[in-house]
Amino acid sequence: MASKSTVQARTNMHGYFFCLPFVAVFLIFNLWPTIYTFILGFGNMEGLKPSFDIVGLKNFDKLIHDKYFWGAVGNTFIIWGLNFAPQLGLALLLAIWLSDHKLTLHGKGLFRALFYLPNLLTATSVAILYKSLFADPIGPVNQFLLKIGVISEAFKFFRSPTASRLIVAFIQWWMWCGQTLILLMAAITSISPSLYESATIDGASSWQCTWKITVPLLRPMMFYLLITSMVGGMQMFDIPFLITGMHGEPDYKIRTTAVYMYNVGFQGRNNYSYAAAISIGMFIITVGLAILINWLVKERTPKSHRKELEA
Repeated sequence: MASKSTVQARTNMHGYFFCLPFVAVFLIFNLWPTIYTFILGFGNMEGLKPSFDIVGLKNFDKLIHDKYFWGAVGNTFIIWGLNFAPQLGLALLLAIWLSDHKLTLHGKGLFRALFYLPNLLTATSVAILYKSLFADPIGPVNQFLLKIGVISEAFKFFRSPTASRLIVAFIQWWMWCGQTLILLMAAITSISPSLYESATIDGASSWQCTWKITVPLLRPMMFYLLITSMVGGMQMFDIPFLITGMHGEPDYKIRTTAVYMYNVGFQGRNNYSYAAAISIGMFIITVGLAILINWLVKERTPKSHRKELEA
């Protein structure tokens, strides 16, 4: 009869065996490319150049003084801000509304599915769709605005930096609002109903229950959404790349950091090392902002209470 330790060792071996495919895929397609990117960032690989030499911090010194990189960073945060603020606000209102047991709403599941549906579409098809909708001069949006008399001639949406930014931000909002809604609804349904029952017995109104119970208890989820949305925003690539001329036109106002990295690394001179430095710069900015946001929203114990605890 096998000992207990032998059985445990066999069980562990089975666990290692089933984990091996994931570990292998992670090492080959995730960890090694990350390490190789950092190596490239300190080198001088460009185009078909056969040699590769370490040049130290030369690429990063260039990055710090690169106005096009900082312009792309600014574009990224402007588009992300225009997208995230209304996305979180509307998703929060809808989540509270659809999760309210006092409202006998029919078809809640259908509403959730419809709001989440855009997230299932590919970025390429969405970019083609909106490029056609806002086309000049025969796009449906232009035709509608002409018909109701808002404009006297077709508006060139994709030649206006402001209009282009708003369109890209709206697309990002339209695609991701459903996922934000589902996550907020899941967080709301995890709140104990007894809290609402106690508040109602004490005379609290629906608005007071929402403001004093729901919103504070949603703080961890909203923090999670803020961080993940910021990380996704820094990686925003497909829509800004496909919606116009693949370089962030017009006037490079929708060229995000990811688009700029692609332009540098895979178009023109194919400067792979500098593109790797750009990606490392994006990583550092994202981590720094995540740490800063975590510090800003961190709950702090009042000084008076802290002294009492220390005493």
